[in-house]
Amino acid sequence: MLNLHRLFLLRELRRLETMSAIAREHSMSPSAVSQQLSQLERESKVTLFEHAGRRVVLTDAGGRLARRAEEMLGLMETAEAELVSAQGEAGGVLRVASFQTPLIALAPATVSVLEQRHPDLRIEIAQREVEEAYEGLLAHRFEVILGEDYPGGQQVVRRGTDREDLLQDPLLLVLPDHGPASGARRLQDLAEMPWALDPEDTRTGAWERTYLRSAGIEPWVRFDTPDPLLQVHLVRSGHAAAFVPGLIAAEHLGGTRVLRLPGDPHRGLYTAARAGAREHPSLLAFRAALLEAADALGDLPGLESLGS
Repeated sequence: MLNLHRLFLLRELRRLETMSAIAREHSMSPSAVSQQLSQLERESKVTLFEHAGRRVVLTDAGGRLARRAEEMLGLMETAEAELVSAQGEAGGVLRVASFQTPLIALAPATVSVLEQRHPDLRIEIAQREVEEAYEGLLAHRFEVILGEDYPGGQQVVRRGTDREDLLQDPLLLVLPDHGPASGARRLQDLAEMPWALDPEDTRTGAWERTYLRSAGIEPWVRFDTPDPLLQVHLVRSGHAAAFVPGLIAAEHLGGTRVLRLPGDPHRGLYTAARAGAREHPSLLAFRAALLEAADALGDLPGLESLGS
């Protein structure tokens, strides 16, 4: 009988490519990973991997077994979901990973709904950016994550995951409500304005710079920070302009001038879970409560549009 944990490690070798990466991901020593995979090879009586210099590569048989391992793990999660469904109530622990703005705008209301309707379900939420969250989801550290797609960017869909759209969130411009920039009527009026932008190697930061450059503006990034509330504070103090998601516009933008951007760009928010768990009662309860929290936000009040 093949050991499921060892099959999981083989699947992780296919995904992460090195034993040291598996060790880091799962708080194991490289020797422990090697021992477990060697034991799986002895159990299977087939050569599953071979050394190529300092690396280990899967053989054809190892690759096939790793793919079957992924299928078996998915089936096991499906079976567990069916058993929990038979009990009739969501419960246990649901581990969630989300980037910052949904945590600010949606997490409190979502947790309140779940506490009221599913008292046996315990939600644990960790702040993670999308790539790290996906890695944690595939490594079984989280059951569900929240992610985002930006206009013009590649949609993120990972093999073996179930993705569900949540909402379309408008991307807005926020300016100081005093000083020369407060009277801007066109994006080009901000050509000399300092900006508070996300780091360039993030989805948000890449979109922000691409958007400004498409308007002929090479941004002077005075503040490089991924924190939207800090960006708004820097705008409010008169030291920068920034882009903000509509999710935080209702409660956190006092003392600033908020405008819709030319082209009315939106980002897409979604949840992703492992495909085998898509019908798990706890996941269904979380997604339903999250949608309810998103619907309760309502529409943004009428905002002035910035000229192109």
